[in-house]
Amino acid sequence: MNNELGEKAIDRIIEMAWEDRTPFEAIQYQFGLQEKEVIRLMRSELKASSFKLWRKRVNSGVSQKHLKKRNPDISRFKCSRQRSITGNKISKR
Repeated sequence: MNNELGEKAIDRIIEMAWEDRTPFEAIQYQFGLQEKEVIRLMRSELKASSFKLWRKRVNSGVSQKHLKKRNPDISRFKCSRQRSITGNKISKR
């Protein structure tokens, strides 16, 4: 899986996975990776301690990573200050 994705795509997936507002469905829509594949990627790319912190955060009540568990008042995946992201191209400030 990691061989098929470029370094920039992997970095963006990790960034999206860390963001509380970005659901797994957004990662799947943009990169075609299901939740279990994102978890596998995070496990292979992060240090063990960082991966454990991330999993704990995703499984806690703090994260909004699952659309079904998300507050219905949240209707977007990205921060209002974030520039639009087209395809896999990352816009910088």
